[in-house]
Amino acid sequence: MARVVKLGQQVWTNYHKTAACNLKDRIELVNGEQTNGRDYLKSVAETVLALLREAKQYQIPVRPIGAGWSPSPINVVEDGWLVETLRLNRTFKLSAKDLHDDCDDDVESLLLVQAGATVDEVYESAEEIGRSLRTGGASNGQSFAGACATGTHGSVWQQGGIQDHVRAVQLVTPERILWIAPKKAVLSDDFIAQTGSEIIRDDRIFAAAQLHVGAMGFVTAMLIETDPIYMVQNIQKATKISREHIDWLSRGEFQRFSKEFGLNENPYFQQVILNPFDPFGNNCLLRFLYKRPFDGSIPPPPAGQMGAGYDALTLLGNLITNSDLFKGAIMQFAMEQGYPDDRDVNDPPAIATWGNTTEEHAPIASLFNGSVTMDRNKLSEAFDLIINSFRQGGGATVVTIRFVHQAEGLLAPAHWPDNVVIDFDGPDVESSHSGYKAVIEALDDAGIAFTRHWGKTNNLDERRVKRDYEQNFADWKWAQSQVMPDAADRQVFANEELVKLGLI
Repeated sequence: MARVVKLGQQVWTNYHKTAACNLKDRIELVNGEQTNGRDYLKSVAETVLALLREAKQYQIPVRPIGAGWSPSPINVVEDGWLVETLRLNRTFKLSAKDLHDDCDDDVESLLLVQAGATVDEVYESAEEIGRSLRTGGASNGQSFAGACATGTHGSVWQQGGIQDHVRAVQLVTPERILWIAPKKAVLSDDFIAQTGSEIIRDDRIFAAAQLHVGAMGFVTAMLIETDPIYMVQNIQKATKISREHIDWLSRGEFQRFSKEFGLNENPYFQQVILNPFDPFGNNCLLRFLYKRPFDGSIPPPPAGQMGAGYDALTLLGNLITNSDLFKGAIMQFAMEQGYPDDRDVNDPPAIATWGNTTEEHAPIASLFNGSVTMDRNKLSEAFDLIINSFRQGGGATVVTIRFVHQAEGLLAPAHWPDNVVIDFDGPDVESSHSGYKAVIEALDDAGIAFTRHWGKTNNLDERRVKRDYEQNFADWKWAQSQVMPDAADRQVFANEELVKLGLI
């Protein structure tokens, strides 16, 4: 069995210090000394099963927690158990004999990942065997399972969310250890049985489990798919754009936009950071990543050369909100501190593996994160409305524009064929919240459909979740009832936020 370390009653605060709760017990899970991946998965799952049965018996709510990264209160539980998984961080290769006869995947593309492995640890494990992830978020400190649970994404416009890598999920409820996978089998029945799991092969249930928002059970491991290793070249600069450029992006003319400011090719990744006080009169910050073949002779880049540089924006956020007279000028200064070094087309190329595009991250206290996701084709129509309503509502944070392909998972916010994600990141003060609420109200008044990120400030409730996801929400609830038909089992995972969202 895995080791259970009980740390006792305490007040717990999440990574970014945006939410806290009074715990009945904080419990840390630690791997035992097993001999192979199947034994590790079985040991942990059986340990979690015993904890969940005890919690159900004594009516104690449980929240599994990895890095505690989400700024929203989705990962807190009052007077319950917080069960930490960060020391369950092993990854395992597979062999051809582990595959199902119906599987046509390349075994080299598959990795078993324990629930506590961070995104950075998965990057490293993949690169050690000549593989890579396809996409990720702006940071790498989240647990991989937590990032999947909330639909974390970046701005790789031909890819969806990080949950798109997932090919199977080991999920524990108070009654069962489950292996949830698509109908087309990947791993053999014998292999799965040796993990102590009962097999469910169902496309709808799998699509629910890919992005489960922490409400379908306790994820203990995942099977993920990787790509052959590749590198990306970074170009980032502070420069002015025009209203016409927003129209290009809305139409998906990414190569045209890239040719104007970067290289004459389709970027793999691109994002735009704007100052909402004068988005076209001030410099914005552009970042392009272009896919390149892997070259092992290229050394890892110096710190800061490939990263997105968000910290300076947030650390200067209080300065922005406390000065009405100079809001625009101070924000511009804060933005350009975020990109202290331009990397232009004529500069020596900055090239690194995908895993080096994010960097070590320090907690940012009192952080505000909000976002809206919509059909990319609506960007031209909605841009002025969003910028003006945010500013008029008191918003004083930067505005970031990202692009994401339709993501997997029934509750994926990026559910249009092509999506634009507009982020509002800054200090956790009233003006940030009021500006974000003004954007939501303006979009609703204009009849423009949008969704919101599960792990950020979102002002959602059950009525709105049903409206945003319609049949997908109904299918997700059906899948949850198949995994946990007993309402008492579902209550084990209840917290205030999930109840409010209608997910428990």
